[in-house]
Amino acid sequence: MATILINMGTIVIAIGGNAILNPEKGNPQEQQRLIDNTSWEIVEIIQKGYDVLLTHGNGPQIGNILAMQEECGLVHPQPLDVCGAQTQGLIGYLLQQSIDNRLKEKGMNKQVVTLLTQVLVDDSCASFENPTKPIGLYYPEFKARKMIERGIRMIRDIKGYRRVVASPLPKKIVEEEAIKNLVNAGIIVIAAGGGGIPVIRKNDILTGVEAVVDKDLTGSLLANAVGAETFLILTDVEKAALFYGKENQVDIDEMTISEADQYIGEGHFGKGSMEPKILAAVRFV
Repeated sequence: MATILINMGTIVIAIGGNAILNPEKGNPQEQQRLIDNTSWEIVEIIQKGYDVLLTHGNGPQIGNILAMQEECGLVHPQPLDVCGAQTQGLIGYLLQQSIDNRLKEKGMNKQVVTLLTQVLVDDSCASFENPTKPIGLYYPEFKARKMIERGIRMIRDIKGYRRVVASPLPKKIVEEEAIKNLVNAGIIVIAAGGGGIPVIRKNDILTGVEAVVDKDLTGSLLANAVGAETFLILTDVEKAALFYGKENQVDIDEMTISEADQYIGEGHFGKGSMEPKILAAVRFV
């Protein structure tokens, strides 16, 4: 018997890349297990009557693609925007299939689609001149130096060297109207994976750029575009916190926009972890 749903509105869910691939394990079986676990949770939300729009991170996956390119030599390496597109297809396929299987098990007749998604960014953003977003694997110094000689920017931390790229702010989702039409038709949509493929538009021509976009900031664009009632950001920590990881850590149950701005200004949230999530939440509200 088919399930009859009462529409509860639209919810946008942003899934972290680490939630669907453990960077320490990283094998396909582990990735599938994590995706299946996530799919069960998503289907439970769908069963409550929500229209669901999904986006996801791609940090471990794009890191693996870059590592494969390094190991295979310098024969026709793909630019970063193309690598991002590859991860949208890879993760989208796995999520789409897994959610579809779970829906069928529950007797629910709903369609799931993955939409390749481009995101307009500002090409004058300072991050292009001074890239600071670390991506991919850690490398030993001897290998990092060879990469630097080839013009790849690297930074060093306690674990080794990592590639850094620009991470401009997302301005607009190119496929916004198509996404809205699909959601309004009751279709479960997976879009803007990895924050979307970063592009610029000049003279009405779209061109990909060497950058990555924060998936939570793009998620807030998605949520506002479709008029979502709820924007849900999944993390691997219980709560946002002040003085995170210190003896005087204070967990936050809720905060106002002004408090969020204050805490960001005081540097309480990690630049590449919690801060963009808080910024995304503020932009949605």
